[in-house]
Amino acid sequence: MNTKEILIEDIDAAEALGVNNINLKTIQKHFQKVKVVSRGNQLMLAGPESDMELFEEKFQQMINHIIRFGGIQSLQLDGILAGSVQTETEKADNKALAGQETGDVIVYGNHGKVIRAKTPNQRKMVEAMKTNDILFAIGPAGTGKTYTAVALAVKALKNKEIKRIILARPAVEAGENLGFLPGDLKEKIDPYLRPLYDALDDMLPADKLKSLIETRVIEIAPMAFMRGRTLDNAFVILDEAQNATDLQLKMFLTRMGPQAKFVITGDLTQIDLPKKSMSGLVKAVKILEGIHGITFAYLSFEDVVRHKLVREIIKAYDKSVENLLDQTKKP
Repeated sequence: MNTKEILIEDIDAAEALGVNNINLKTIQKHFQKVKVVSRGNQLMLAGPESDMELFEEKFQQMINHIIRFGGIQSLQLDGILAGSVQTETEKADNKALAGQETGDVIVYGNHGKVIRAKTPNQRKMVEAMKTNDILFAIGPAGTGKTYTAVALAVKALKNKEIKRIILARPAVEAGENLGFLPGDLKEKIDPYLRPLYDALDDMLPADKLKSLIETRVIEIAPMAFMRGRTLDNAFVILDEAQNATDLQLKMFLTRMGPQAKFVITGDLTQIDLPKKSMSGLVKAVKILEGIHGITFAYLSFEDVVRHKLVREIIKAYDKSVENLLDQTKKP
C-alpha cells in the first residue's frame, strides 16, 4: 500500500483540522479508500496513489481558503470537495481577473467578509502605508479610520510582514473616574479598548483571536503601558490620540523600533482632556508635517459610513475645529 505525508505549515494544525477534527472528518468521507492518521501538524496517508494526490489537492485548497478568509464553513468545504461549487476564493480570483474588483480590498475577514477601503480618504490611508512608516489619520467619528487601521494591521500579520500587532488607547475618563469603576485593572480599561476588539472580531475567528491575544501576538493595552518599551517588528496603532498629552504622544512615538509601522488616529472634535492640558495630537499636526516617512490623512464628513445624520452633526462641529487649529498655529 502506498503512503504519503502531508505537513501543515502555513496555518495552525488545529485551525486546519477544525474543532474536533470536523474538517478532516468531512474530507475523509469523500476518500473512503484513503486511511488518515493525524499527528500534530502531520497527516500520514495510506491508499491508492491517485486518491492520495487528490486528497492532498483538496486539503490544500481548504488551507488556502482558510488563510485568505480566516476560516471555512461546512458548505464551502463541501463545495471544494465536490468540485462543482465555485469556492469564495475562486470567485474572488475570477472577479480580479475580470477586472471587477476595485482594488480597494484590504483583507478578508470572518467567513469571507470583504474588508475594503470604502471612501477616497480611506484609500489614501491604505496607499500612504505603502510608502510611509508613520501615518496620522485624523477625522471625526464614523469615518472608519480605526477600522481601516486595524484591517491594515491584520493584513500585515497575515502576510507575515510583522510579527505582532499592538493596539493602544489613552485611558482618559469622559465623566467617570477609573478608580470608582468596578473590577480589576483589565475590567476597568477594557471599555476604553472595546472598539479595537470589535474591529478584530470582524477580521479574525474568535478562537484564533483568543489564541493570538493569549500568546501576545496581538496586544491591546492602555497607552501608559508602552513607556520604556521598544516596539519592533510590529504594526502599532494608537487610537483616540486626541486624548494623549504632548508628552504622552512624544513618549509613544519614540518607542518605535527599526522594523515597525505606526498609525495614530484621532478626532479633534472629541478631546476629553482637562481644559488646561493641550492635546498632543494638535501639536503633532503643527510640528511633524513635512518629515519624510511621516504622513497625514485627513478624513471628513464625506467619509462617514454611519447614519446620514452623523454627517450633518460633523459638519456643524467643523468650524470649531478649524478655529482650534488656527489658534495653535499662531506664533
